[in-house]
Amino acid sequence: MTEHRETQDQAPDALVGCRSHEAGCASGTEIGAARAVFLIQKMDCPTEEKLIRDRLEGMPGIDGLQFNLIQRELTVLHRLPSIDGIMATLKALDMGPAVKSDSLAAAAPDGEHAALVADYGIPRRKWLLMTVSGLAAMGAEIVAWTSGQESSWPVIALALLAIFSGGLDTLKKGWIALTNFALNMNFLMSLAVIGAAIIGQWPEAAVVIFLFGLAEMIEALSLDRARNAIKGLMAMTPDLATVQGDDGGWREMAAKRVALGAVVRVKPGERIPLDGTVLAGQTTVNQAPITGESMPVTKQPGDSVFAGTINERGAFDYRVTATQDHSTLARIIATVQEAQGQRAPTQRFVDRFARYYIPAVVVLAIGVAVIPPLLGGAPFQPWFYKALVLLVIACPCALVISTPVTVVSGLAAAAKHGILIKGGVYLEQGRKLKALALDKTGTITSGKPAVTDMLALAAGDGTQLLRQAASLAHRSDHPVSTAVVAYWKAQAVADPLMEVTGFEALTGRGVKGAIDGATFYLGNHRLVHELGICDAGLESKLDTFERQGKTAVVLCSAAAPLLILAVADTIRDTSVDAIQRLQQMGVEAVMLTGDNPHTAQAIAAKVGIGDARCDLLPEDKLTAIDELIAKHGYVGMAGDGINDAPALAKANIGFAMGAAGTDTALETADVALMDDDLRKIPDFILLSRKTHAVLMQNITLALGIKVVFLVLALTGQATLWMAVFADMGASLLVVFNGLRLIRALNHYGVTQRT
Repeated sequence: MTEHRETQDQAPDALVGCRSHEAGCASGTEIGAARAVFLIQKMDCPTEEKLIRDRLEGMPGIDGLQFNLIQRELTVLHRLPSIDGIMATLKALDMGPAVKSDSLAAAAPDGEHAALVADYGIPRRKWLLMTVSGLAAMGAEIVAWTSGQESSWPVIALALLAIFSGGLDTLKKGWIALTNFALNMNFLMSLAVIGAAIIGQWPEAAVVIFLFGLAEMIEALSLDRARNAIKGLMAMTPDLATVQGDDGGWREMAAKRVALGAVVRVKPGERIPLDGTVLAGQTTVNQAPITGESMPVTKQPGDSVFAGTINERGAFDYRVTATQDHSTLARIIATVQEAQGQRAPTQRFVDRFARYYIPAVVVLAIGVAVIPPLLGGAPFQPWFYKALVLLVIACPCALVISTPVTVVSGLAAAAKHGILIKGGVYLEQGRKLKALALDKTGTITSGKPAVTDMLALAAGDGTQLLRQAASLAHRSDHPVSTAVVAYWKAQAVADPLMEVTGFEALTGRGVKGAIDGATFYLGNHRLVHELGICDAGLESKLDTFERQGKTAVVLCSAAAPLLILAVADTIRDTSVDAIQRLQQMGVEAVMLTGDNPHTAQAIAAKVGIGDARCDLLPEDKLTAIDELIAKHGYVGMAGDGINDAPALAKANIGFAMGAAGTDTALETADVALMDDDLRKIPDFILLSRKTHAVLMQNITLALGIKVVFLVLALTGQATLWMAVFADMGASLLVVFNGLRLIRALNHYGVTQRT
């Protein structure tokens, strides 16, 4: 990667101690460092994340930490002889840790880690305790209201029942936070409840602890929706595969045990269990789970199929080309999960803001509790109560949690529609693109030459002339020859190709051979000149095709030209629409190609690109990207992910075309388009703009509610339970607002177009 890209991509808050490119950090490949992944069952809020970070960062031997709040995962890069010390620390914090993987240990038995990811949702026992807590809190309020005594023994008894049934976990976490000198929400809430009890506000203490516990439960359930977006990807691969045995028979076996090279049979309606290449049979496959294509794709022998896609019609057999852990779907899931752990710019800003925000509000609360009674002679209890309300309002959970939920929703929505985004930084900053450079071959065009025109020059049957040309071309493996043969087959003529004798390849010119005793040539403009049969009329015709960006090949005898076939790399059906949408969005499209000026200008004119740069080597494309960045500021590059790698790396955002099944494209690009549909780039930009809008909405909501209740608290209008209710409401608002992105592309994306 270039220096330009590294500066942009670093996420120092996401992986402490790691200063390489994000992808390297996420994969845990730092030289000399071991890697351990923990499932943290009790990590549902940035509060727990910060507590863990504060304890582990200072431990000797810890090189880096990466948190995935949505999946409750912690990745630790370390130089320790074992992870025992890390586990002991996590257990001391009462986080419910479990080891998912440890590079220092042997592989875990099959199925051991599968159970680790299934412990989501709320246990039945928790629901029961919260019910008891709610009823007891309500009872305390009713008894206090009817008796007028907030500190009578029935009220105290009911309040204690509410506190210990619904708030014991909170009090325990508050004590852990106190012993670790952490000003987190559990500590602040514990302090508020104890303070309310001290000043005799027992019903209020009961209601506060119940509402806080209920808010945490609802928040956890809300986050499960974001988790389910990723779990839905994992569930697409069937557990079983029908595999051919050594004896030729068929038997079912676990898909994860199927070896490379095995032959698998798939029936109509079944999901394909593993990546592979079709051996026998024809069918149509719904590839939407991988590529986001709206229409089924025809498959026949030699075509690739992907795990998780759906076989719609005929049964077929295929040979496995990737094990379950290394399938295209597995790589997509791994990429999305790693991307979740990388903080987007807004998230890093919010995290930094929260670090200063909590201490500031705590200092303000202390001032409210102490200054008026000491300096102004005001009664202690009312001001102490206001201070407790301020402490509850100090919780930044809604603010901090809004960004990861929004980013994960956007990543999941994109992955569902065949757009694989490598990190939140690209999802959020895609909206800034002002120009997009596009490679021609394989990006704007299909990358496969096809015959576009046929012009018979000699009297007689044009079909017979085409048959002769295809017979010669059939003996060559040149792409142009392949296009000629494919064109002949597409005519559905029953006559077979003719036998060619004395076949000879003429390097740089074409081919020649004898058919029925007569010598024929099939070659380019240069060959016709050398044969001395290129008159002014033929020259004009050839020049017309070449100015259209086509390669002209001529079938001729030694005495005269007989047939002209124009061959061109055809433009993808989706390219024109994609470029029009980009221009409508204010993004300038620029074509970068190594082709000649005639071809470049012809293709550019057809798709509506005004700036087409031709005869470019890879280093020239790199220079062009530099020029575009200097002119526009934020530039994307779309290419095949291999020969365009330098330009893809140099651009602010690199888009790899047709990345399904291509390791290189998945690894090098910032955004991988799983099929060859360029329309997904404007869809990505649209999603990025929508994501940014939702992030701004969430930050405004969270901070706005805090400001309102700070004012209400200082004026004595807000109560403790109102503050908790407001915090709960803010958290739910931002979570559900962020989750809207999961369906964003359903309304605006390529799935609505055919």
